[in-house]
Amino acid sequence: MELHDKKISSLCKSKLADFVMFVSSSLTCSFYKSNCVFNQTWEAIGYYSLFSNQLCIFTKKEFYTLVTTHMNILIVEDEPKVAAFIKSCLEEHQFTAEIAYDGLLAERMIMQFDYDMLILDVIIPHINGIELCKRIKATKPNLPVLMLTALGTTEDKIIGFDAGADDYLVKPFEFRELLARIKAISKRSLGRVFSGNKIIVSDLELDLDRKIATRGNETINLTAKEFMLLEYLMRNEGRVVSRVDIAEKVWEINFDTGTNVVDVYINILRKKIDRNFPNKLIHTRIGMGYIFEKE
Repeated sequence: MELHDKKISSLCKSKLADFVMFVSSSLTCSFYKSNCVFNQTWEAIGYYSLFSNQLCIFTKKEFYTLVTTHMNILIVEDEPKVAAFIKSCLEEHQFTAEIAYDGLLAERMIMQFDYDMLILDVIIPHINGIELCKRIKATKPNLPVLMLTALGTTEDKIIGFDAGADDYLVKPFEFRELLARIKAISKRSLGRVFSGNKIIVSDLELDLDRKIATRGNETINLTAKEFMLLEYLMRNEGRVVSRVDIAEKVWEINFDTGTNVVDVYINILRKKIDRNFPNKLIHTRIGMGYIFEKE
């Protein structure tokens, strides 16, 4: 899609790093880059540059294209040739890319700078990819992580997803598949909205202050524990969470493999938020856990 030169120039000048304002007929919200998202029901998005003091209006398609082609991606890879290949290919597709050759340097860079996505190898010096992913998700839970590694068994993938990875791609790989996965992760991220103290995914809204869940025009009655579980799932939208993760984060207990309490509560939530709606949000990943996303 061809985009207006002025829009591209304005956006590139500020490098999407300053401030984004989303405008609709009924709602105006402000977000920093790390929560650069929009709701599909909105008609247009306004981009406000703190440097140029100008407001540009984009259509949804224009804004999505701009976001996904001007992303700043950190590549964590200890093989220089592999890292250089990925960086070169990304830059050919209008991405900005930087390289960290070990986990310790990567952690420092992530804490110091804002990135839109992390491409992460597992076997890297100082801090391995699994441990680094856990640390990142603990401090920046909305930063997407795509694991790119030669470790390709089912057990390896489960460990990666349990650590917080949003996607997992096994080497050797084709760049076009990596590119498709980057775009898919970006699209999922664009569907998640943090508005004030609310979380919105699709037509489901969770008000964290009033402790109210609504879907469409329907208010959903939840117990305290059901609300906590739904909040955890929505904050991890687009990512597989295991029963162990849920038990530790929601119940704050070590997971007992002999209990089905997590499955029971998941089924209760499904009945309350999915049963009366055609678009299901809670999905099972057999052998791995659950994922909260639009069909």
